[in-house]
Amino acid sequence: MKRRGALLILALMVLYIAGFALVANAQEAGKPTGAGLGAGLLGVGAGIAIGFGAVGTGIAQSRIGGAAAGVIAERPENFGTMLVLLVIPETLVIFGFVIAFLLYGKI
Repeated sequence: MKRRGALLILALMVLYIAGFALVANAQEAGKPTGAGLGAGLLGVGAGIAIGFGAVGTGIAQSRIGGAAAGVIAERPENFGTMLVLLVIPETLVIFGFVIAFLLYGKI
C-alpha cells in the first residue's frame, strides 16, 4: 500500500513538472523568445521547489496531525498549541512559492 502511495505521489510530481514544460512550449512557434535552456531549467526548478515543499509538508502534517488528535482528545486545553504545530510545516510550501516566484522573475 505504501508503494502505491509513493508511486502516486511520484506520478503527480512528474505531471506537475511537465505542466511547466507545456506552458513554456505554448508560445507562438515562429516567434523567437530568446529564452534557452536556462529559462527551461528555471521553470523546472520552480516546479521542484513547490512540489518537494508540498510533499514534505504532507508527510510532516500526517504525523503531527495524528499526534495532535491524540493530545487534544486527552487534554482539550492544548488545542492552540497543537494548531500552531500543525501550521509550522506550511512554511515549507510558502518558502517553495517564494522561491518559485523568484525563479519565475528571472525567466
